[in-house]
Amino acid sequence: MRPGPPVKGRGVVSGTGLIVMCLAATLAALVFSLWPYTDRPKTASGAPGALSAQTLRTRYGPLSALDQEFLVKVRLAGLWEPAAGRQARTKGTTPDVRTAGRRLVEGHRFLDERVRGAAAQLGLTLPDAPDDQQKRWLTTLDEARGAEYDRRFATVLRLSQGQVFPVVAQVRASTRNSLVRALADDATKTVLGHIKALEATGDVDYDAVARDMADGGTPPVSSPPQTFPPPAFRPPPGQ
Repeated sequence: MRPGPPVKGRGVVSGTGLIVMCLAATLAALVFSLWPYTDRPKTASGAPGALSAQTLRTRYGPLSALDQEFLVKVRLAGLWEPAAGRQARTKGTTPDVRTAGRRLVEGHRFLDERVRGAAAQLGLTLPDAPDDQQKRWLTTLDEARGAEYDRRFATVLRLSQGQVFPVVAQVRASTRNSLVRALADDATKTVLGHIKALEATGDVDYDAVARDMADGGTPPVSSPPQTFPPPAFRPPPGQ
């Protein structure tokens, strides 16, 4: 029997196949790296795939550590600022101070309802009482009278708004969670309205605000800062 014709290009075919396989593997790696975080499976331990060690997986998008801090800050503000606002409506000596107090009460009534609703959907546990530092702020307002009360109220609350406003802006710019994004929109409008109302009193001590912001943003009450423990996470129903 005569030998068949030689097979040409076998080495070329094998080399091409190897190249195709390598390209396919590279493409698969790129696709996985771009796979939306919320669709990735949990790890064997039950933890979500890692965006960061503190990022939680929710049906509304990743909930970052900053997102969680924002939710806690909004809730804590709603636990002490309305009390200060109600006090200003009775202790304030000018119509502008009393108006600022009313704006605080109304704004945080709205935001508190929104943040508690978002936390329930995200499975987060929020604080249910002001922290120790906030209680001290209320105490320093309790002790003041007359024009001194107006000055303390306007300055402490203006600094408090100035602390949270950059956080709101950062969250709005960076969050990938739809519930947090909507809350940040509401918080931006509310906090800016509070800032304007407090400044309209004419009682803000801007030197004290600038000094305390430079020192770390602590309102003018001598006390060490307190950190709130990270919120507990409960998986939403259906996950």
